[in-house]
Amino acid sequence: MKQMSIKKVAVLGAGVMGAQIAAHCVNARVPVILFDLADTQSPDRNAIALRAIENLGRLNPAPLAVKEDAQYIEPANYEQHLGRLQECDLVIEAIAERLDWKLDLYRRVAPHIASNAIVASNTSGLSVTSLSAALDAPLPLRFCGVHFFNPPRYMHLVELIPTAATRADVVDQLETFLTSTLGKGVIRAKDTPNFIANRVGVFGMLATMHEAAKYGLPFDVVDDLTGSRLGRAKSATFRTADVVGLDTMAHVIRTMQEALPASRDSFAPLYSVPAVLQALVEKGALGQKSGAGFYRKDGRAIKVLDPRRADYVDSAGKADELVVRILKTEDVGQRLKLLRETDHPQARFLWSIYRDSFHYAAAHLGEIAQSARDIDFALRWGFGWETGPFETWQAAGWARVAEWVSQDIARGEALSKAPLPAWVLQGPVAKAGGVHTPQGSWNAARGRFEPRTTLPVYARQLFRAPLVGEGVPTGHDAGQTLFADDSCRLWRLEGEAVGQVLIFSIRTRLHVLGPGVIAGLVRALDLAEAEGRALVIWSVQEPFSAGADLKAMLPVFMSGGPKAIETEERKLQDALMRVKYAQVPVVAAVQGLALGGGCELLLHCAHRVASLESYIGLVEVGVGLIPGGGGLKEGAVRAALAARAAGSNDLVTFVRAWFQNAAMANVSKSALEARTMGYLQASDTVVFNPHELLWTAVGQAFTMQAVGYRPPHRIKGVAVAGRSGAATIKAQLVNMREGGYISDHDLLIAGSIAEVLTGGDVEPGSLVDEQWLLDLERQHFTKLVAHPKSQERMMGMLQTGKPVRN
Repeated sequence: MKQMSIKKVAVLGAGVMGAQIAAHCVNARVPVILFDLADTQSPDRNAIALRAIENLGRLNPAPLAVKEDAQYIEPANYEQHLGRLQECDLVIEAIAERLDWKLDLYRRVAPHIASNAIVASNTSGLSVTSLSAALDAPLPLRFCGVHFFNPPRYMHLVELIPTAATRADVVDQLETFLTSTLGKGVIRAKDTPNFIANRVGVFGMLATMHEAAKYGLPFDVVDDLTGSRLGRAKSATFRTADVVGLDTMAHVIRTMQEALPASRDSFAPLYSVPAVLQALVEKGALGQKSGAGFYRKDGRAIKVLDPRRADYVDSAGKADELVVRILKTEDVGQRLKLLRETDHPQARFLWSIYRDSFHYAAAHLGEIAQSARDIDFALRWGFGWETGPFETWQAAGWARVAEWVSQDIARGEALSKAPLPAWVLQGPVAKAGGVHTPQGSWNAARGRFEPRTTLPVYARQLFRAPLVGEGVPTGHDAGQTLFADDSCRLWRLEGEAVGQVLIFSIRTRLHVLGPGVIAGLVRALDLAEAEGRALVIWSVQEPFSAGADLKAMLPVFMSGGPKAIETEERKLQDALMRVKYAQVPVVAAVQGLALGGGCELLLHCAHRVASLESYIGLVEVGVGLIPGGGGLKEGAVRAALAARAAGSNDLVTFVRAWFQNAAMANVSKSALEARTMGYLQASDTVVFNPHELLWTAVGQAFTMQAVGYRPPHRIKGVAVAGRSGAATIKAQLVNMREGGYISDHDLLIAGSIAEVLTGGDVEPGSLVDEQWLLDLERQHFTKLVAHPKSQERMMGMLQTGKPVRN
């Protein structure tokens, strides 16, 4: 079968998951038809699908990257529109988890599906083989399971579950589409109950609940211990259950109980709905969706269930300081050793849940996954763990941890009497010191290390998601380093084409822009221009940049006052102007936050390649300042160009959006929304898989240089709205101040933003140049730095990480 392009998708089922999968297809600019039952009570038979589409705008987090794009989801119903399935290359069924309902739907739609279309059932644990067996030939050849995680836009994991009948090229095509077009991390799972992520992840939650009860730990203490302190999702255990829905949680547990008897799984006794969970479900306390579960929100107060009182109490439970200190131990092996040996219930609890996850993952690896890599990625991408269970085990010392687990099993302290598999204790894994090696990850079913897939789509990932112990180069150390220090690194990749592009990576915390980064950027520009090579600004991990380094600014101010700050701000402005008018193309590779100075940096680049989940904005008002690196200058320039293109002299209208976004510290909720705000341009590139970001940016930069890039002319005649334009904007601000919506200091800051964007004290329509606007921006910035209330905001942000309102 020749390579097929998925040009259009049909989603069957307009429930929560189906509608959100359709929304993410629209995000990726893939046309989609959303089907559901015909509404016989409405004049419009598509009413059910239409309501689901309308509801997308009310969901949080937002399924759509741009809210208005809901209009591109086409509603349809099974009575009138089944013929339209012929238009679709991929059909995703996403109705409720009922085998009989799914089979009834397949019988109804099968005659209308195109002869070359792929059909996938979105299921979290039903037997895909059973679903396939009910289909008439030749459809089983093009049928498989697919498991999106909720919410589909944000959760990186998608499990792909082929059957024995599914053609290999069909699975390859679907994995390619899911990986690059929709931006997902794809794992091929075996067709076993709950597949990989839910099988191991839900076991982990049950084990945590069991061990918490054993050690008598309150729910909020458990959540404080098992969230970010362990490098896992902030919602931890019981908050996660509330978010998922306690009825849903109970259903998943019962599914495991029915599908995994003791004859098949030695951990089966654990697969029962905990009594406290069952009691909550019976009372209708289903978690977040019902307003109460393990937690309940009373006004602004969060209360937690106390099972002994059968009532909610103030949530104040925290990890003990001794345990907190242990968890901060950098050496993973020493950390686990201290947890295991410390006579404290919280420490013993934590060791127990680590041991349980190691034991379970090892015991079931051969049954549920192609390799240990799949289990680790499943927990990272599907449950928000920073490292998977095998990675943690390997980092702590494989043989030593295996001995500890075996001792606990022998003493009857583990959740199963089953010993660790022989491959853990002897043979290639024991010799290698773990399951992840440069040759691949352990495949327990085949008894060998399995290399990663070489599917062509992964050539776009210059650095694939790393694994502890794999020992392959990463963006931290790969390539040829030209210079490096604690602030930044300039390097190039190995290869004839990619080696022609220099890469500037920021190393500071949150990639903030301090003096070292700015000096490094100027040096990088010097080298790039001297060698005639394009430059990409990319860092290994997000964010792109959280803005200026406030901490570095304070000693400068203390030693030299506002004048010293003005000098540093001029250096920043000069550096970003160097970026804009460099003799070689400078391409920003953006992912995550790009705030304040980070936003200003990307605004000055020749091109931007942004991951869909890029959150961009000028947010300096939060620390009592205005953008000082040329962000407002760029706003004024772009507003003037837009007005001229529209043939309008009403400059205030075009400046207003830039003013509102800066004065209100608005941040885009996606890269696509950043386009509508003006921070990205229509010509900029948006990628959906963050692992393809560097490949795309390097390719863009190389192409721009290869075709003879020339920088733009320096702009000299920028039309500005002048003093009357500023007065128009400020009049609205005064009304807001008098209405109590903003403070006097908010008024001062917003007024400064207005004056810069409108060009200062000049006549309307005056022509100024970029340096005029930069000087104006810097003057206002410096005055605000010296203002006591701005200093209060800066100190508040440094001390608490939260904005101060004064």
